Amino acid sequence: MKDKGLFLLRKLYRLTDNIAFYPSLLAVLGFIFTYIMIYLEEKGISKYLLETFPALVINNTETARSLLTTFIGGLISIMVFSFSMVMILLNQASSNFSPRLLPGLISNRRHQVILGFYIATILYCIFILVYIEPNGDKYQLPGFAVLFAILFMVNCLAAFIYFIHSISQEIQINNIMDKIFNISKRRMLYLIDHEKYSEDDFPDTKNWHKYNSEKSGYLQNVSLENIAKIAKAQDTKIDVVVIKGLFISEKNTLFTSETALDDDTIKKITEHFDFSKSELIEDNYVLAFKQITEVAVKAMSPGINDPGTALNAIDYLSQLFSLRIQKNDKSQAYIDDIPYVSVATVNFKVLIFQVMAELRTYCKHDVVIVEKLLIMLYHLKGIVKVDNKKYLEIINDEIESLIVDAEKAITNVRDLEYVKSIY
Repeated sequence: MKDKGLFLLRKLYRLTDNIAFYPSLLAVLGFIFTYIMIYLEEKGISKYLLETFPALVINNTETARSLLTTFIGGLISIMVFSFSMVMILLNQASSNFSPRLLPGLISNRRHQVILGFYIATILYCIFILVYIEPNGDKYQLPGFAVLFAILFMVNCLAAFIYFIHSISQEIQINNIMDKIFNISKRRMLYLIDHEKYSEDDFPDTKNWHKYNSEKSGYLQNVSLENIAKIAKAQDTKIDVVVIKGLFISEKNTLFTSETALDDDTIKKITEHFDFSKSELIEDNYVLAFKQITEVAVKAMSPGINDPGTALNAIDYLSQLFSLRIQKNDKSQAYIDDIPYVSVATVNFKVLIFQVMAELRTYCKHDVVIVEKLLIMLYHLKGIVKVDNKKYLEIINDEIESLIVDAEKAITNVRDLEYVKSIY
């Protein structure tokens, strides 16, 4: 029962990433508030306030109708204008930077809340307008409710001004990369602080029992703690062989077990693997490396030709790799100092190769970019621990590959000598 509750909580958390979640929630709240106000009007709140605080009540039917009608038309126009502008800016971001950035821009919760507030106010104004009696006297008019409509409209105008400011900041590439970096940094620091791994603690998994995935999609999350509890209860060990963040096809091996498992246990374990059709940096820090690399590559394309953005992207990549060096290539879930689950991640060698391969292919002809990449690699080499020969060899291989490609692409002898002097 507890596992099912955790499963439902994870599904609810995924639901909050949907672009329609917050607008729908606020629209429902606006609908509920409308009927609260109608209930108070039925109890005579407008009549009471008209006698005690007349300034708080709109007591003219035509004025109320005109205000509410104007608010409804104005808000619909504002909403259409705002999100038409968003679509234009998203199209620009996709063309100039990378289509991979769009999910992060679309899922901005502040903009979703503003949209929801617009919708809630429109619904409120519509229902209050319908509630006004055609031939009602001043006591039948929901004057206090109309006052709230005015307040909501003022807040909508303020939200619109904020939205214009926010979207203009959001679309700037430096702010986009900074946001990606900060999300990825938080995720990696969390993993570094909480990961435990000892190669000697886990047995060889070569001949273990294999169990396949029944779903396909991007592996978003794996609840290692819950799987470890199941493994302990079954007196076995689990090795998660798929890498989080990658696309998993049906019938791919999902995990292996030291002992054979029954169908009920297999079902319980697979429930703790979350699949999705999209990727999120909050769950997979590797996506940050991909997105920033694509920004750098797109900036160096002939159609964009923006080496300044590429240089900034390499600075962010340098900081991300500096954090990634501190993380192990595998991690384990322990209970009472006994490892029950082992999970693989994208190892450092594959990650830096994928990033450098793209950058070498599209930026090897530019002396300034090659210089920046060499500075990044030497910086990483300087912060790697001396006894970590594996990482040092990986970085040295990337430096040599970059020099080989630069020698073939750079034709100017003076530029080539400058690059070699750095090497």
